[in-house]
Amino acid sequence: MAEPAFFRFDPFDLPPQAEAIRPKIRALLERELPAFGDRYSGQTWSGYNAEFSRKMASAGFLGMVWPKKYGGHECSALERYIVLEETLVADAPTAAHWIGDRQSGPLLLKFGTEAQRLNYLPRMARGEIFFCIGMSEPDSGSDLASVRTKAEKVEGGYLVNGRKVWTSNAHASDYMIALFRTATDPDHRHRGLSQFIVDLKNTEGISISPIADMTGSEHFNEVTFTDAFIPDSALVGESGNGWSQVSAELVYERSGPERFLSCYSLLKGLVQRVGPHPDRSQAIAIGKLTAQLVTLRRMSISIAGMLQQGANPLLEASVVKDQGALFEQSIPHIARAVVELEPTLGSGDRFGELVAYLTQTSPSFSMRGGTREILRGIIARGLGLR
Repeated sequence: MAEPAFFRFDPFDLPPQAEAIRPKIRALLERELPAFGDRYSGQTWSGYNAEFSRKMASAGFLGMVWPKKYGGHECSALERYIVLEETLVADAPTAAHWIGDRQSGPLLLKFGTEAQRLNYLPRMARGEIFFCIGMSEPDSGSDLASVRTKAEKVEGGYLVNGRKVWTSNAHASDYMIALFRTATDPDHRHRGLSQFIVDLKNTEGISISPIADMTGSEHFNEVTFTDAFIPDSALVGESGNGWSQVSAELVYERSGPERFLSCYSLLKGLVQRVGPHPDRSQAIAIGKLTAQLVTLRRMSISIAGMLQQGANPLLEASVVKDQGALFEQSIPHIARAVVELEPTLGSGDRFGELVAYLTQTSPSFSMRGGTREILRGIIARGLGLR
């Protein structure tokens, strides 16, 4: 059994020098978002618009923390945190650049070769190329140790066969950071996994099929590899070290404000809908949701402070992701309970449409970034309970 750990959510405040970036990102959002109207209402970081991502890039809001050598701006992680907050609460369409900026870029900075960094990072920071991640597989879900897609070593590279599923925006992305099995050790499932940069546009043997969600959107995909050749130069880090690399990567995916702000526009709309004189049930519901929101934000900012200091708060990030999903999924149901309406997409009632859309999409919140069962297993193991 692992040595027991403890949660550490030390109080941390965003410093004034970081807060100085808030009016700058707000100015960009106020200038650019009106052109989209309510098109991306409720979608937060799932709204895809490459043109908007390039506007973010030209304003210096992509690759913010990366070295200038690689096209970055050498800002702090806390400045980037504020930019994330502002884009999320504004329902800005950030999906095109989201994965690359949040985790693929940092992964390459930490584990990639110099050639990989120089090739990909500047183009990511300019909004010229976009990334997705290939982790989940059929019958595997968030149990990444059960990955079965094989990358068999051949001369000059690897032949890949298998499938990835629930790959957000694979159909629109240029590259995928994929986790493949390069070796099998029946006694150690975590060994023999490796990460690769997959060129989705120019690699033969790759097919991408859309998966429709309950709203009819098709941003999820299944990606099938059939003798797809991936060159040696595409290997990220060390062969067989994929498990530890993915573990470090998932801290970025599980701790940010996107883990509790996906339904912020609906919470804001609920406050506006009930007005300045809510009844008792409405006041209690909004009060509880607000308290949860403030608490989750403090926890997430604490993790941002740890990341700024170079720590690896995997346990704390798993807690924020788990509790954040519970919070987000509760908001549509609470809104329906305290406001009389029949939520319907296309009704013309913006609040009702938000309730309808998020009621249908929120079940996925407990799957993306790791299912609840997997996360709680990580937490239990970290606390020495299993």
